Amino acid sequence: MVSPTVMEAKGADAGTPLDAAATRALVEPLYAGKSLRTGEPFIAHADGIATIVATLRPDADLLAAAHLFGVYDVLRDPDDWLRSRFGATVAQLVADLRQLMRLSELTRSREESRGRSNPNDQAEALRRMLLAMANDLRVVLLRLASRLQTLRYYALSKAAGAEPIARETLDLYAPLANRLGIWQLKWELEDLSFRFLEPETYKAVARLLDEKRVERESFIDAALARLRGMLAEAGIRAEVTGRPKHIYSIYSKMRSKGLAFEQVYDVRGMRVIVDEVAQCYQVLALVHSAWTPVESEYDDYIARPKSNGYQSLHTVVGDDAGRTLEVQIRTRRMHEHAELGVAAHWRYKEGGKGRDDDEGRVAWLRQLLAWRAEVDAPPAGVPVPEERIYVLTPQARVVELPSGGTPLDFAYHIHSELGHRCRGARVNGAMVPLNTPLATGQTVEIVSAKSGGPSRDWLNPELGYLRSARSRAKVRQWFNALEFEQSVAAGREVVEKELQRLGKTAVKLDDLAKRLGFGNVDELCAAATKEEFSVRSIDQALAPAAVEPEPAPHMLTGKSRDVTHGRGKVLVVGVDSLLTQLARCCRPAPPDEIGGYVTRGRGVSIHRAGCSNLQALIRRQPERVVEVAWGYQSDAVYPVELLVIAQDRQGLLRDISEVFVREKLNVIGVSTQSQRGEARMEFTAEVGSASEIARVAAQIREVAGVIAVRRR
Repeated sequence: MVSPTVMEAKGADAGTPLDAAATRALVEPLYAGKSLRTGEPFIAHADGIATIVATLRPDADLLAAAHLFGVYDVLRDPDDWLRSRFGATVAQLVADLRQLMRLSELTRSREESRGRSNPNDQAEALRRMLLAMANDLRVVLLRLASRLQTLRYYALSKAAGAEPIARETLDLYAPLANRLGIWQLKWELEDLSFRFLEPETYKAVARLLDEKRVERESFIDAALARLRGMLAEAGIRAEVTGRPKHIYSIYSKMRSKGLAFEQVYDVRGMRVIVDEVAQCYQVLALVHSAWTPVESEYDDYIARPKSNGYQSLHTVVGDDAGRTLEVQIRTRRMHEHAELGVAAHWRYKEGGKGRDDDEGRVAWLRQLLAWRAEVDAPPAGVPVPEERIYVLTPQARVVELPSGGTPLDFAYHIHSELGHRCRGARVNGAMVPLNTPLATGQTVEIVSAKSGGPSRDWLNPELGYLRSARSRAKVRQWFNALEFEQSVAAGREVVEKELQRLGKTAVKLDDLAKRLGFGNVDELCAAATKEEFSVRSIDQALAPAAVEPEPAPHMLTGKSRDVTHGRGKVLVVGVDSLLTQLARCCRPAPPDEIGGYVTRGRGVSIHRAGCSNLQALIRRQPERVVEVAWGYQSDAVYPVELLVIAQDRQGLLRDISEVFVREKLNVIGVSTQSQRGEARMEFTAEVGSASEIARVAAQIREVAGVIAVRRR
């Protein structure tokens, strides 16, 4: 094993550099008495991860992160602690590793509670893993090492409960190791998982291997000696070894091809490692001259590499007794990649990154994203989740978009300003229209202007510029802000002209806005443009306040008026001949406690007593608050808003609407939004009293998937 190198902490306040031994000594007292849910002590798990990682890549940051995997569970403020001692890079690795470990626990706990595996959960786990790897590929090496250490712990301790972890390993982590080409971990992950899931079959295959061990080793030793002699005569320097046998691989071939144990070719195997590619084919010729080749079992993965970059020559040969031997031939570089995959040649230091690294990173991310798309396809009978695509920035950052997402969606996902100024896009280096649907694995580069804004055409669904609701909302916000600015400018002109007409140009607009009950000048000007108040009221607002005598008590008690609003009725005490309106901010309905506020030009606004807007008005202008009460009208109804938050699913709106139908309530408005699997739905219904909406809310809470229901 290569000894750990010294790590230099990279944080702004980083302290003394720590090597692997010092890092372990630092965390050992923190981990004292702490164990994982599996029962394995924290410090033992940290040691196991570090040992495995060191065989893959003796990288200082990786070794530090391995020992620090559990600090989030033992420290109150681990982020600052990690950054100050180890720097931002290690802190990010530890944070991402913890996220993946917690995600795995959450997925398994859901499966255990349901008693079955959900492909959607596995797809979500894979999605999160890919996004975490986009920060730093090395986090997946840490996660694979952590999982392997857990399986080793179960094998050594013989503790119960390994089956769910083994199943998840075969479904997700072993295929991921294979996709990354890290076969050194893949084989052991598979064999240990197989051992826990099918112990009897595992023992049977192991027993068959052991029974033939002496004969097999004798045959291989003779073949090794013969080939080494031939290579020496040919002047080819090579490393020739027997190839280890992996029980799960043998079992998989027996099962998939319907073979007996004796028919599996690679039970006997050897590997030849040479310096150059040309020598691979020279060795192949020597092997075929010494033994009889099985033509159907020859594969040239040098000329046609596997999707994960694996390269080697595979051939199966037989002797006169009919015994078969699998031979793998590769260069040293190919062997390093075959055993360690991307971990073999990934340049971690910033100074070592170059164009080749960027292109390689994009290549393997594309492979993983394509694999994710394959994993995401649910079997028959399983509900299909909302489809997503995963595209890449030129720097190989993964961006998640809805299926059918366009370069414009991509730009708005990166930053709102980039979306507003987007004028073109390159997909895999070629210019494309902005409404081009993207596909998983593509690399997108945005061409933007220095200034400018979006086009209204982008909101036209028939033109297909935007697929994401989030992107459309950002475009609408831009135009709303633009219209508001234009409205303010036009309204300012109206107000200033009225002040000129009145000869009161010295009046400050801030003071005028406050006198008219507006929060600021912009609100005043926008209201003037929309004619929400009469400019004639400016003169009244600027007139000196008249001193009015205090009304006699009999005036308040002697005057009252029933004021009808729509089909509802409110009794306003002490005020005659005033219009009234139910406030939209709190939507009062009997028997809610209510209060009235005399607005300028819009009559009395009726609020619920606890409404925050009414409380603010009372603090600002208490003299304009009036006493109000509900009048009696048997057929009166009031619009009330109800907010429903639920897990999004097909049929959700229908199920909630059926509650309103059963209660015979008229729904006059519905607004729905869905984001990241959560639906936010607002219903406006006409009710005779607040108790009716409370009864409906109680029934909606019983609908499957509903998280919360509350009155707006």
